[in-house]
Amino acid sequence: MSPLTAPRARSARSGRPADVECDALVVGSGAGGAVAALELARAGRSVTVLEEGPRVGTRELAAASPAESMRRLYRNGGATAVFGTPTIAYGEAHAVGGTTVVNGGLLWEPSAAVLDCWAAWSGYGSYRAPVIGPRFAEVRRRLGMIVQEHGDGNEDSRLLALAAESLGWRWQHPQRVVRGCEHRNQCATGCPSGAKQSMAVTYLPEAEALGARVSPGVRVERITHRHGVVRGVEATGPDGRRVRYRPRTLFVAAGPIGTPVLLRRSGIHARTAGRRIALHLNLRTVARFPRVVDAVRGTMFTAQVQEHSALGMLVMPSNLTPGGLGAALAGRAPDLVDDLLAARSQLGMFTTQVRMQGYARIAGTVAGTPLLRHGMTRADHHALRLAFRRTARLLFAAGAVELLPPTSAAGPLRTEADVEAYCARVRPGDWELVSVHAMAGCPMALPGRGGVCDELGRPYGFGNLHLCDASVLPGAPGISPQGTIMSFAHEIVARHLESA
Repeated sequence: MSPLTAPRARSARSGRPADVECDALVVGSGAGGAVAALELARAGRSVTVLEEGPRVGTRELAAASPAESMRRLYRNGGATAVFGTPTIAYGEAHAVGGTTVVNGGLLWEPSAAVLDCWAAWSGYGSYRAPVIGPRFAEVRRRLGMIVQEHGDGNEDSRLLALAAESLGWRWQHPQRVVRGCEHRNQCATGCPSGAKQSMAVTYLPEAEALGARVSPGVRVERITHRHGVVRGVEATGPDGRRVRYRPRTLFVAAGPIGTPVLLRRSGIHARTAGRRIALHLNLRTVARFPRVVDAVRGTMFTAQVQEHSALGMLVMPSNLTPGGLGAALAGRAPDLVDDLLAARSQLGMFTTQVRMQGYARIAGTVAGTPLLRHGMTRADHHALRLAFRRTARLLFAAGAVELLPPTSAAGPLRTEADVEAYCARVRPGDWELVSVHAMAGCPMALPGRGGVCDELGRPYGFGNLHLCDASVLPGAPGISPQGTIMSFAHEIVARHLESA
């Protein structure tokens, strides 16, 4: 790194933040920020990456218990509340590498239909399949995407695939970015073997080899600006000292919630940022089988049923873990919990992902923490009931003799008639929902359509500020979004470098 381009700190007077002059500053190190860091470094730019969370290596992940990793790697321990009817538990990572450290390593390409829909809504037509497809192919090649077959264990996935075939429903092995997966079933708390190709073991180390600097434990407070030009980024370091970065170019990839919160805190599009956040909702169903399934043995899942993907619904196992089972059984009667724990080897846990039609929003902040609210619609409630009906039919076809629906007040369901009765009486507030995918808080769209940024990811009115994470997506893709986020980020950074 040239001394002319390396970050330079200037001594500050007592009580004032130190000033750090830098070329390209990236806030956030997940799927979008890591792309920006690597591509800017490859272009010869001096890059500094700020990450609020810790840096945790593979050895540390292997040595920690899943509960310890949850507390350390997830914001708010993985239980950020999105208030509404019902309250939704939202989980996102808080670490170098972002959510790619704790996701399933899935890499799906956004469909041409979704990209066309986004183009029509946003008013921007240049992020369609002919542009995004090659970007996704580049990500796939760099991360070494594979088709993950069943391998060792994963009996719940095998049962689900056979059930789908018996019903004539489409299913597929997942596309994952793993190398030598050992099926340790700890994807959601950090891969203990290093097989998952997260940003922490791929893009970020490559960027560092090219001179980029990654600074963990740095909380960015606000962006200072004047006349559409970023003048500084105020932050607090891991030692509690205040630092003011003065970048020539700023890329913000603080996440689907963090990015709009930072913009609002900085007085940038405060009325529109975070007003229209799209979510994928997860229904969690526990199924009891008449024989041993041993769902603890395996990975996140090795079969995904996509028969109803056009409706925004996907069904997959979420291999059983003690912590996951405990969360699913919370609020149940003690005798039922005892019965299910005794039968744990015969249980499987399944996730049904549903694309929410209503939106969440940032309603304000409490002690610096964003207050999130959602507006689930009647159509969403109908979609959840339909999704559970389809899931129940699939699981009964897989041989399940009992289902525990995602409502703690409901008892076990043993027949399709029980399922129909449950769906007839379940109320919107009864659902127990989880979300790990949020998007579109600062969508790339024309201002008159609710857009915050243009086709270069620049918030309107700014020249040296770019957004490049899930918040820029115009909506929810209905699939695990990592591939979509990275493809958009590659295109945003490429357009910036071409125009610089």
